[in-house]
Formats: sequence, C-alpha cells, structure tokens
Amino acid sequence: MTVSLNDIAERAGVSVKTVSGALHGGSARMAETTRQRIKEIAEELGYVTNLAARSMRQGWMPLIGVVADELITSPFATEIIRGLDGAARASDMAVFAMTLNGSRDVGAVIEDVRRFRPRAIAYAAMYHKIVALPEDFAEAVGVMINCREASDRVTALVPDELSAARDITSYLIEAGRRNIAFINLPGLLAGELREAGFRQAIAEAGFDGRGARVLPAVRRAIYSDRAHSLVLSHITELMSGPDRPDAILCGNDRVAMEVYAALRRVGAQIPDDVAVASFDNQVDIASRLDPPLTTMALPHRAMGRMAAEILLAGDTTPGEVHKLPFQMVERSSV
Repeated sequence: MTVSLNDIAERAGVSVKTVSGALHGGSARMAETTRQRIKEIAEELGYVTNLAARSMRQGWMPLIGVVADELITSPFATEIIRGLDGAARASDMAVFAMTLNGSRDVGAVIEDVRRFRPRAIAYAAMYHKIVALPEDFAEAVGVMINCREASDRVTALVPDELSAARDITSYLIEAGRRNIAFINLPGLLAGELREAGFRQAIAEAGFDGRGARVLPAVRRAIYSDRAHSLVLSHITELMSGPDRPDAILCGNDRVAMEVYAALRRVGAQIPDDVAVASFDNQVDIASRLDPPLTTMALPHRAMGRMAAEILLAGDTTPGEVHKLPFQMVERSSV
C-alpha cells in the first residue's frame, strides 16, 4: 500500500503542510523535535517521495545535472563527482552526468540535460581551459568547474595554477635548490599559468634567468600524453652539460614518471643529485614512484563540493571566478 502525506499527518497529529515541510523542505515552520518525529514516522510507515509529483509542484527534480566535457576520461573525474555528490546528498539531491565529446554539440548536450528538469546544471571540464558556451545556453549553466566561460557569463571554479607553481618552486628553493629546470605542458592554459608562477618564484628569490629554464614535455604544440615525448632528450642534454640542474619541476605526474626513468638512465640519483617535483597528485603514479613524488594536489573534490553548494544556494554571480588552492603533498623526491 502506498503511504501518503495524509497518512503521516494523521499519525503525527499535524497538518499535511507541516509534513511536507519536514520531508521536502517546504516553508512551514516547526520545532526541530517535530521535524524529527515526522521523519521517523515516515520511515516507519515506509514513505517514499513521489518525485514526479514533487517535480510538478516545484518545477524541477531533486537533481544536479553535469555536462561532462570529456571529464569521464580523466583520472580526476571521480574527485569532482565525489565532491558534487557528497554536497548534493546532504541536501537530498542526486547528481547525474552527460558526456560531451568531439562528436556532440554542447547546446544539444545541455538541452538533453534540461529534459530531466534538474534543480541546477554544472559544466565540468577534463582540464583547466576556457569554454565558449552558445549564447542561448549560457544562462542554463549555473557554474563552470575546472574551466571558465569565454565571456565570463557564468560563475567559475578553477585551480589556482599560478600560486601552486610559485609555492612548489619556492619549496624547492627553500630546500637549497638553485638551478631548477621546468619541463612544462605546452599549449595548455594550466602550463601557461604554471610557468608564470615558476618565473615569479625565481624572480622573488633573486635568481637570474639561468635558474629558470622552461622546456616543452612533448614535440606537439599542444600537450597530449600520446604525443612524442621530449623528456629523455631534455634530461640527457641537461645532465651532460656544464650547467646541470639540481631540481626538475614537471608539468604533471606523467611527465615526472618519465623524468625518473631518464635520470636513472643517465646515472643521476633522486633526490641526492636532482630533486623532482610535480603537479596533480595522480596517486597511482606519485605514491608508487621510487622515491615517492612530491607534488601539488589539484583541488578537484573541493571544486565539486563548492559547486554543489553554490548551485543549491542559488548564489551565482556571472563573471565571478573562484581560484581554489592546490595542496602540497610532501614525499621523498625533494
């Protein structure tokens, strides 16, 4: 037998409006003890929310829709979705995602998401970049995660790449390293911002340009882990010259893994001869390297959690960009 709000109201001795407020977040005011008693009765009777009816009343389903811009192919997708889902569940909401890739139009994907009548929509990218949303769909998206909207029409949550690079470079300098090479990710916004932070830390330390060599990790103009790697040739040249680096900063943990192999190939010890540091904290790589890798952890879970809080509060300011800090994970490579 289906249990109704009337059944719960009769058992609790309150109005149907009070029951709806206790279970669905309505406007009815009540003591917390009353709210808790109603929830206990609902659970005892086996009440299940009629989502369709609730959607008709409210105009939306208790869902947060995510346009996943190649996100599912990223090793960090889980962290963003976990952050979103944890905050959403705390408000009795659920999260669902639809994938956007090269074969689908962004407007069509947003329209597909809207068909489910979600409370709010987020746009999440695989890596930090700028996204041009179609004019007709920008207002449908409440927050951008790991990306910015090209015309700054949507609240954005992005990693603070520049500060992260400045911090990890300063950490290397404080550890006594004076000749630091940076094997960076060409053609990516993250790489551009990280290089700026790297050079800022070098300048603040009073080093000259000799202590700030920046080299591309791959031969292609835009970084891809499938592109031809230049890491081995860079390391061979750096370590055979008269001005050998005593630290190498890597654009991500995959590049760091290649740097480890190249340094071993030329007979250099980590960290005795050369310290190595990186970005991302891809744990399957960073924690299993020998020695384990010091790296800057991306704030993906924090971005997901903050996105849900902003969407559920309806507290969005077009053009506002929140830069979330990385967290340094110190291991044994420095």
